[in-house]
Amino acid sequence: MSVSRSVDDLLTALRARLRDEKSLLVAYSGGVDSALVAAVAAEELGERAVAVTAVSASLARSERSAAREFARGRGIVHVEVCTDELDRPEYVANAGNRCFHCKSALFDALEPLAALSGARIALGTNTDDLGDHRPGQAAAAARGAIAPLLDVGFGKAEVRAVSAALGLVTAEKPAAACLSSRVAYGDPVTAEVLERIERAEEAVRAFGFAVCRVRAHGAGAVARVEVPAEDVPRAAELRAELDAGVRAAGFEFCALDLQGFASGRMNVLLGMPTPMAGTAR
Repeated sequence: MSVSRSVDDLLTALRARLRDEKSLLVAYSGGVDSALVAAVAAEELGERAVAVTAVSASLARSERSAAREFARGRGIVHVEVCTDELDRPEYVANAGNRCFHCKSALFDALEPLAALSGARIALGTNTDDLGDHRPGQAAAAARGAIAPLLDVGFGKAEVRAVSAALGLVTAEKPAAACLSSRVAYGDPVTAEVLERIERAEEAVRAFGFAVCRVRAHGAGAVARVEVPAEDVPRAAELRAELDAGVRAAGFEFCALDLQGFASGRMNVLLGMPTPMAGTAR
């Protein structure tokens, strides 16, 4: 991927866009997109910019810890709020619109804070997200959230380039969607299944697969392990070790996906649009 504008021009545009806001609550997962918005908003607005992390069983503990560390290191005002999506039957049912209900739970938690401070809610959505199946975008639009990266025409390449120029440790961070995105549509999303996925991915990463996904099928009985295509031969050589690690996490069966990691693989099963292979989810 390449950027069509200079990094200086991109950063100037983003700073100007954020400077227009009186105050902001940035929905902050610690990923590359929301980290950039939070960091630049903090530089432009100071304490009038607050990064808010939604905490539930769908957020991996490692991601929560990384988000805290990044905010602390950049001097960003950071708070955590608990969200109740796993208490919502429509979310647990895990139909194709699960993300809509997730974002609704997020906004239900953020809107009281926004009302108290007179802030608007900002998301890290970028132009590369527009072609993917993202029901949460409809929830965001309905709640009046803003997307500064979209407003200034940032795609993923621009986000990473500007992040690198600012020295953000997230510049090359692999994408890490929520744990619920690993559960096959139609299978219920439960705290137990999410814990199983998190432990299994930790086991896979322990063998040196920094980018990986463990997809849960059969109501959480079957784990489908994805690693980048170039790493599939090594994963096959380690099949016994990976199988043992995944089973120890609570799965009954472990399968290695020979096609390799690709974004949005669960969406493919429903004929939904997905981004390019090897990116986001």
